[in-house]
Amino acid sequence: MRWKTGRRSSNVEDRRGVRITRGKVKGGGIGIILLALVGMYFGIDPSVILNSNLTGEPQATEQRTVQTSPQQDRLADFVSVVLADTEDTWDEIFRQAGRSYEKPRLVLFTGSVKSACGYAQSATGPFYCPADRKVYIDLNFYNELKQNLNAPGDFAQAYVIAHEIGHHVQNLLGISAKVQAKRSTLSKTGYNKLSVKLELQADCFAGVWANHADRVRNILEPGDVEEALNAASMIGDDSLQKRSKGYVVPDSFTHGSSRQRVHWFRTGLSGGEIGQCNTFR
Repeated sequence: MRWKTGRRSSNVEDRRGVRITRGKVKGGGIGIILLALVGMYFGIDPSVILNSNLTGEPQATEQRTVQTSPQQDRLADFVSVVLADTEDTWDEIFRQAGRSYEKPRLVLFTGSVKSACGYAQSATGPFYCPADRKVYIDLNFYNELKQNLNAPGDFAQAYVIAHEIGHHVQNLLGISAKVQAKRSTLSKTGYNKLSVKLELQADCFAGVWANHADRVRNILEPGDVEEALNAASMIGDDSLQKRSKGYVVPDSFTHGSSRQRVHWFRTGLSGGEIGQCNTFR
């Protein structure tokens, strides 16, 4: 991916090295285990998990105790460029639709972080919090993506950010609120199916970004698209369940199968139009 000459975003909030110290949390080790399991996925609505696992959370203090490495600083620079590129892309798309795009902030953290959706640990994976309209990511996740999920490459890393920004776009358009409103009216299986549609649309929006960014700024290099498609495949619910459990439970899917995630990213990439991303039909 051609990124080094790109614009850097001013909307990155660097909390790397800040450690959160908390007292005993209700739920104890069970809450941590649940967060670890959720960490196999990314792009989830964190308010559902964080608020349920951290009921009665005590006061917390933050202290910067960890130094960053040159490798992580380079990743932080890369993330800033990708974020800026999504800003330019969605600014233009919203402008053409007669709307104004509100840029989200992206928070870099290490270990754990406090968001308006609750406290999260690195095991949660990258996530978007609609309550404060921020994307959160521990850069160590990229090691997980490369080494344990077999999805290396800088464009695979960019896809992760673009997917989370896709959730921000859904929030601005009111799509996320409509889905959340259905939670109390549906069974767990029914809501999971709706959640899958929401996640697949975020994948499609990530593809729309890639289409626009390449047409305007020529960011793609040979092999980049394959990196993103491979990442989409590796984080499909069926792939993750096979890796962790050895079997697949379709009714528990919350993000979509590998085939679905690849399909919808490719749909956004090939068409470049958000109107083609109606996964709810």
